[in-house]
Amino acid sequence: MKLKAMYSFLSKDLAAVEQELERTVQSEYGPLGEAALHLLQAGGKRIRPVFVLLAARFGHYDLERIKHVAVALELIHMASLVHDDVIDDADLRRGRPTIKAKWSNRFAMYTGDYLFARSLERMAELDDPRAHQVLAKTIVEVCRGEIEQIKDKYWFEQPLRTYLRRIRRKTALLIAASCQLGALAAGAPESVAKRLYWFGHYVGMSFQITDDILDFTGTEEQLGKPAGSDLLQGNITLPVLYALRDERLKAAITAVSLETNADEMAAVISAIKRTDAIDQSYALSDRYLEKALRLLGELPANKARTLLHDLALYIGKRDY
Repeated sequence: MKLKAMYSFLSKDLAAVEQELERTVQSEYGPLGEAALHLLQAGGKRIRPVFVLLAARFGHYDLERIKHVAVALELIHMASLVHDDVIDDADLRRGRPTIKAKWSNRFAMYTGDYLFARSLERMAELDDPRAHQVLAKTIVEVCRGEIEQIKDKYWFEQPLRTYLRRIRRKTALLIAASCQLGALAAGAPESVAKRLYWFGHYVGMSFQITDDILDFTGTEEQLGKPAGSDLLQGNITLPVLYALRDERLKAAITAVSLETNADEMAAVISAIKRTDAIDQSYALSDRYLEKALRLLGELPANKARTLLHDLALYIGKRDY
């Protein structure tokens, strides 16, 4: 089933969130708004707003209040993408030129900062100190994850726990916060918000592991960037860590650098795919999904819970 068809009953509310996103990224300084809009119009799954809206269904659902949270979380995600592209010197994002490629590195960095500021501005619409604390802590952890990714580039000997800690900060915590803040903004019980937070955390871990797998198994058309880009940029992901356990591949994998040409990279990708690294990575992703679904079973039964279940399964099994 297509992702959008899965939560079609939210389509009207998601359209309202999309309109708010467009309105929010506009700037009196034309080029800044143009750059932010360029990224927004490149599309995306809008996973974080979906989690906010579904989590809010466990409380008093008021779109006029909830949309501020949905917009804020997506803006943080967008800001992190802009900064990521500068760090990775990436020219493509979702098949379109990145902000840093179309404008410049400096312009992109300030665009990312602008999106962070707009995010805080939208959350200020909520008079709830807890929500502000959660958002602030999440931004801090996302930044820590980005710094760790820079520090860990081409560190082929890193332990598995380093990778897991990094993706927790870079990806899982933002999805966890989306679930938690959606529930808090809707006045859901604290116990429900806590379970939704951990549900989002485990789903987020699975989401990033699957993304890292797709970097090797997806096509450039599906990914919007060349396959193997993570490894080429020195980002050591789970399939690579598992493949490095094969002594015959160590030399080829650890020789990868920005100077590696397309044919050499294709050979490394093929070699990794011939190992059981992809299967092992899916197995770990599945374990996180199982934890998420167990927590979900403890929440009140409603349509949102059913959708969260289906969404979690989709995230762990998607092929693009």
